Order: sequence, then structure tokens, then C-alpha cells
Amino acid sequence: MFRELDKNYARTFCTPHGAVVLAHLRKITIERVLGPNATDAELRGLEAQRAIVHQIENLVERGK
Repeated sequence: MFRELDKNYARTFCTPHGAVVLAHLRKITIERVLGPNATDAELRGLEAQRAIVHQIENLVERGK
């Protein structure tokens, strides 16, 4: 079951349009830097977003 899910992620995000979307998600989460005045809530929220993008990237790689 999980193998099929991995393949579906790869099918979705390995298309030209999917790659653009994934690059955008990476830019607004993983590559985003918060300033020194960021609150604990902001830091936790961004880390949760980063974790989701990492999960998508891992599923795509496993599905290839």
C-alpha cells in the first residue's frame, strides 16, 4: 500500500508542473529564514511546514 502511495507522489511531483509546485513549497518553507524576533509559535509553525515538505520530498524519492 505505501509503495503505491510513494509512486503516486512521484507521479504527481515529477511532472513539470509538480516540480514547480514542489520548488515553490521548498522556497516558502525550507529556504525561509525567520528573523531574531520570531516568536516561539512562528518557529514551531515553520518547522511543521518544513517537516511536511521534507515528507513529500522523501515520498517522491521513494516512489521513483
